Amino acid sequence: MAEQKVKSPQAPERYEDTWLYRIRHSAAHIMAQAVLEMFPEGKVAIGPPIENGFYYDFDLPRTLTPEDLKAIEKRMRQIIAGKHPFKKTVVSAEEARRIFKDQPYKLELIDGLEEGGYDEYGNPLDEKPEISIYQHDTFVDLCRGPHVEHTGQINPSAIKLMNVAGAYWRGDEHNPMLQRIYGTAWETKEQLKEYLHMLEEAKKRDHRKLGKQLQIFTFDEEVGPGLPLWMPNGGILIEELEKLAKEMEYKAGYERVRTPHLTKEDLFLRSGHLPYYAESMYPPMELDDGVRYYIKPMNCPFHHKIFASVPRSYRDLPIRLAEYGTCYRYEKSGELFGLMRVRSMQMNDAHIYCAEEQFEEEFMAVIAMYQEYFDLFGIEKYVMRLSTHHKRGLGKKYVDNERLWLKTEDMVRRAMTNGNVPFVEVPDEAAFYGPKIDVQIWSAIGREFTLATNQVDFAVPERFDLKFINREGKEETPLCIHRAPLSTHERMVGFLIEHYAGAFPVWLAPEQVRIIPITDAHVEYACKLEKQLRAEFVRARADVGAERMNAKIRQAQTFKVPYMLVVGDREVSDGTVSLRRRDGSRQNNMPFGEFMSLVKERIATRSAEL
Repeated sequence: MAEQKVKSPQAPERYEDTWLYRIRHSAAHIMAQAVLEMFPEGKVAIGPPIENGFYYDFDLPRTLTPEDLKAIEKRMRQIIAGKHPFKKTVVSAEEARRIFKDQPYKLELIDGLEEGGYDEYGNPLDEKPEISIYQHDTFVDLCRGPHVEHTGQINPSAIKLMNVAGAYWRGDEHNPMLQRIYGTAWETKEQLKEYLHMLEEAKKRDHRKLGKQLQIFTFDEEVGPGLPLWMPNGGILIEELEKLAKEMEYKAGYERVRTPHLTKEDLFLRSGHLPYYAESMYPPMELDDGVRYYIKPMNCPFHHKIFASVPRSYRDLPIRLAEYGTCYRYEKSGELFGLMRVRSMQMNDAHIYCAEEQFEEEFMAVIAMYQEYFDLFGIEKYVMRLSTHHKRGLGKKYVDNERLWLKTEDMVRRAMTNGNVPFVEVPDEAAFYGPKIDVQIWSAIGREFTLATNQVDFAVPERFDLKFINREGKEETPLCIHRAPLSTHERMVGFLIEHYAGAFPVWLAPEQVRIIPITDAHVEYACKLEKQLRAEFVRARADVGAERMNAKIRQAQTFKVPYMLVVGDREVSDGTVSLRRRDGSRQNNMPFGEFMSLVKERIATRSAEL
């Protein structure tokens, strides 16, 4: 796990500094002891704390079963009851090799520690670390800590082993496949119960399940994995999100552009995406003339070309070019996940070209746009992460210009601090051309999502020879801000499905009104209301099928339609409707004009209320 440094007094406490982190780290060691007692010939790999829990990777003689997990968990509670102290000892590389002589994965990690630059998990470090071990009871692990003082400080009623998954050693598919046991640990039994409830609720809200049930999107093997097909309901969600983005961006001074889906190889060689990004791009198409074309994984090089197409003055800046551009990225099959990890995506993309003195205002205007979206969608918890470069990656993972890295990272820090925006800093996770702000958000039930990014580019504009004439009449290269507040359609819709559990606010709901005639005698009135609502651009449908009224109501509830209008003899004669809201509340004999005003107001204001 990358180290996180807090850079604002309002920023959340580092996870690594919390008591919960120590509990989970220690629980991973206790679990490893229990597993090795069950399989003395087993080999251990790594076992770090992670968000909401911990895991440990094992090379074992057989596949673990659910019964094994129960037995391991029972043994963990016995170890906890022993109140065994955690003892740290600093050792030499040779001593460590003697201790772990029968553990090949640990020996490989010791080699990395001895060479310097890597920790006991194989993650890069700035400096050569000391080699240390932690022991409790009979178990010894290669570890820096921190841990609880003794096993008894872990609540035995607040731990649970969750599942077993396959994991390649060091994430490399050419290495052995290990068994990874996931567990969770909390301070209290009540916290564990709340967490498990959240997981159960998350299953109900799974966007893959609800997306199918609500007919939002589908996948097809003949089309290809990771290539979503948007159904009519999904098309409506996309149109509403695009409408929202276009309104917001127009007010903020953005101009809309369009670019092609493929380009000559030369464009990405110039931008530097080749070779940096080659593994995430689809293979090139080579034509008869020998020219190689790529389908685009991003929009920025095209926007740079649009900026460069006409002479620019400082009076023109900032220039904000926006596009909902479709991009294609090759994700490995095992990494695809519903709408969250796909190979085809439509990005809420824009590039802002500005002078250095305009940077802070423009950067913070983007942050303010994020926050406006958060308010609209009821996102109450979020974290901004400043991802910076690392010196060892210069010329490989990152553009080789240390001076500009340090300068632009400091510019972002100052902007966020001056804007009083809380953030945490994470080294070695920047874009290849500059620092970025990654946005983590939490859904209504507390599930975390990575949503979007706000990136600074000091390198690529110069590669494209982008210039403007400054106040002194001299040529100057602009800074470029890459931003995508609404992420991609795929990721955003996936998040919103789970956030709202499919019960979208009225303005976003694919179907806003379902009109239900009680008998065939009322169909004509129902169709008349549908026509009037559609004339006002309200998404309405009269259900004129053969099913009985109650069946029609249940079907509308299944599709989470916000409003159901039931109409019978009285409604026909009085020009009224009987309103049933999705939340179960009702209002009988409501004048249709009054309902029309209500629904139009909810849509126009993008209200969260029914």
